[in-house]
Amino acid sequence: MPQSPKSVRRKELRARRRTIAAERSVEADAAALARGALELLDRLGLGSGAVVLSYESVPGEPPTAALNDALVARGARVLVPDTLADLDLDWHDLADPAAARLGLDAPTRADLVLAPGLTVDADGTRMGQGGGCYDKALPRRRAGAPVVVLLHPGELDDEPLPREEHDVPVDAVLTADGLTVLRDGTLDR
Repeated sequence: MPQSPKSVRRKELRARRRTIAAERSVEADAAALARGALELLDRLGLGSGAVVLSYESVPGEPPTAALNDALVARGARVLVPDTLADLDLDWHDLADPAAARLGLDAPTRADLVLAPGLTVDADGTRMGQGGGCYDKALPRRRAGAPVVVLLHPGELDDEPLPREEHDVPVDAVLTADGLTVLRDGTLDR
């Protein structure tokens, strides 16, 4: 059975990510992403009590542990996803040792969304792992809450990605090399 263009592209992107990740310093990238996230909070004027949707990275992804710790230390409430059987996302507060689920509507509380992805193009089209989890969750975010995708340097795509009706355009990309704003005005407050 032939693979869809998105499936073929994801396979290429995963191979590219493995190559890029093998050449990166996890510790240096973790520190740079943490600094970048704090600078983003400052840029958005978000202080103590701000709600940030983030995630807990897996090996090979841009590292989020130091970033999440820095956000919590700054006084942000960091919510991370729990993937449900239907590939929707429930959320829990990273600071809650019991990881009590907050419900599917937790994104309505977000002041900022830090999302995973394999790549993003210049128009803000994000390609994830293919499960559709964030396609379900991103439309639930509070109006005006920017979406910033964490990528490795070199993963921002020059060529346009296929965009479907359910794809939510993202506002910016944050890498260890810094922030790239894709949609004017979305990060200016």
